[in-house]
Amino acid sequence: MGAFLTRTTAPLCRAGFAILFAAAIAWPAMTAPVAARGPDGIADVAEAVIDAVVNISTKQTVDMSHDAIPQLPPGSPFEHFFDEFRNRQGQGQTPRRVNSLGSGFIIDPAGFVVTNNHVIADADEITVILNDGTNLKAEIVGRDTKTDLALLKVKPDKPLKAVKFGDSDKLRLGEWVIAIGNPFSLGGTVTAGIVSARNRDINSGPYDNYIQTDAAINRGNSGGPLFNLNGEVIGVNTAIISPSGGSIGIGFAVPSKTVMPVIEQLRKFKEVRRGWLGVRIQQVTDEIADSLGIRPAHGALIAGIDDKGPAKPAGIEAGDVIVKFDGRDIKEMRDLPKIVAETPVGKDVQVVVIRKGQEVTKTVKLGRLEDQKEAALTPKKDSPEEKPVVKKALGLDLANLTDDLRKKHGIKDNVKGVLITAVEPNSAAADKRLQPGMVIAEVQQQPVSTAAELQQRIDRLKKDGKKAVVLLVLTPGGDPSFVALSLQ
Repeated sequence: MGAFLTRTTAPLCRAGFAILFAAAIAWPAMTAPVAARGPDGIADVAEAVIDAVVNISTKQTVDMSHDAIPQLPPGSPFEHFFDEFRNRQGQGQTPRRVNSLGSGFIIDPAGFVVTNNHVIADADEITVILNDGTNLKAEIVGRDTKTDLALLKVKPDKPLKAVKFGDSDKLRLGEWVIAIGNPFSLGGTVTAGIVSARNRDINSGPYDNYIQTDAAINRGNSGGPLFNLNGEVIGVNTAIISPSGGSIGIGFAVPSKTVMPVIEQLRKFKEVRRGWLGVRIQQVTDEIADSLGIRPAHGALIAGIDDKGPAKPAGIEAGDVIVKFDGRDIKEMRDLPKIVAETPVGKDVQVVVIRKGQEVTKTVKLGRLEDQKEAALTPKKDSPEEKPVVKKALGLDLANLTDDLRKKHGIKDNVKGVLITAVEPNSAAADKRLQPGMVIAEVQQQPVSTAAELQQRIDRLKKDGKKAVVLLVLTPGGDPSFVALSLQ
């Protein structure tokens, strides 16, 4: 069975479950090296912080509708079994209450608790259970689905034990870390391991930069803290990769550098206010970097500009490659969204781009992501209709855009360029997923309007000894992307 990524919230199960014990075997006495046993400070850290780690119990009402049970065709040999099951469950009559358990930790003696958003998502009731067994009703202060974080508030009779955040940027590979949580509803459980990797992208959201650890993290650990040996929270345990749902030593935690600003804004505004640049970006591949004269490949390539975004009035253009934002280097595409999101709304930011081989600096007043709206598309009249011209270039059949071709392929009026009418099978263009109906708007960052003009550009690039060409390709709806194709 293949491994899968799973959130680590545990269903609350009243039924017992099997626990396997290893039989005692007599072995010659051995003394394990100190390094194999781990650092001595783990026990001291666990003792100092465990009262700040909480269990989170949630209840929600699930509608046991008729659709919840599989429907079998008449005459099925199992039809009577499902009919009996529906009758026993009172199908369609009584909603069912479902409980689940997760983890969290206290960051303020007044009763502020951090956990994962997926731990409390859709919950009707939330209860925070302290290490001494005290139950406190909790309210949601705010939540953020993009980072899977949530902030809760309880009202304790006395100040609670709280923990502080540490600096996850200072973590080193191989450094010891401690996870504390509520795996499989067992209550406060301490596990230890090392930092296996940093800045992991597990494709769970736009701001992925997880800490990977081999400290045992299981279902129910979600929302629990990951500590360094100073007793500081340097991550929030969120997900694991496992073929069975149990720990195999690959767990992921949201780093404290991401958590702290999110929690601060949830506490202050009850929502997260992120910066917004108003650009569509894509990765700078080796082919694109070679064509644009960027060595080594780095930065974020701007594929499109939102007409109402902050980037446009600042003079940033499609085809620019952002290599530095607010003084921070952009090493790869996914760095940019995280850095922009962390930057305060309304701040004047210096943005360094590479444009036609030269570095250019622009100043952008950052907008707010939540204010982003669909860019208005202003229809424009077509140029005089031309007779379609088909040219063979780069494994593509090309034609001049006409009203009939626009209607045939559903191409919006604001999309200008040369139409792709066919793609040669097994060509580089087919490998890059170019398809009939797409429109080539630019060749090497220069607009093209006819198939003949595009062919001339290709011929000139070949004559100049260029190895690849960069095309700005638009979908029929106008969504842009840059594609590099070999000229050899």
